[in-house]
Amino acid sequence: MPLLNEVLTANQAYAATFDKGDLALPPARAFAILTCMDARLDPAKYAGLSEGDAHVIRNAGGRASDDAIRSLVISYKLLGTKEWFVIHHTDCGMEFFTNEVITGLLANSLETAALGEDGFYDVGTGPGSDAAAEIDWLTISDQAQAVVDDVAHQGTSAGARPHPGPRLDL
Repeated sequence: MPLLNEVLTANQAYAATFDKGDLALPPARAFAILTCMDARLDPAKYAGLSEGDAHVIRNAGGRASDDAIRSLVISYKLLGTKEWFVIHHTDCGMEFFTNEVITGLLANSLETAALGEDGFYDVGTGPGSDAAAEIDWLTISDQAQAVVDDVAHQGTSAGARPHPGPRLDL
């Protein structure tokens, strides 16, 4: 509960001083960024954003998944974005495993795995689930190709112009 209380306290302080409610719903700079959820990255800082400037869609690896595409299409069609940037980064966790690895880990145990010198390994004792076998985890074996694939996938989804963004070195 301490973490929940910490987050709720921070939210109350944020809400009490929030003064951006008058910003327009569409992003002022008419673009969106698809990027990784990596907690080390701050898209507002690396892209020079303020509240209301752009839509930022984050997921594991910054991949053009169906849900990311859904968000980008809504951003374009309903909220007027004109360009999208796909921004991947070095040392991404999605490069450290394959679909087979995560499927196997989840089949063995639903507890959090550990990362060692040879990759992720299971420390749980089960039960696991075979449901993961039905998911394409969009892991990254070739970072440059993943960006190319994501830009191509987005380009077929709506009329906005997708751009490969800069690679961020961590």
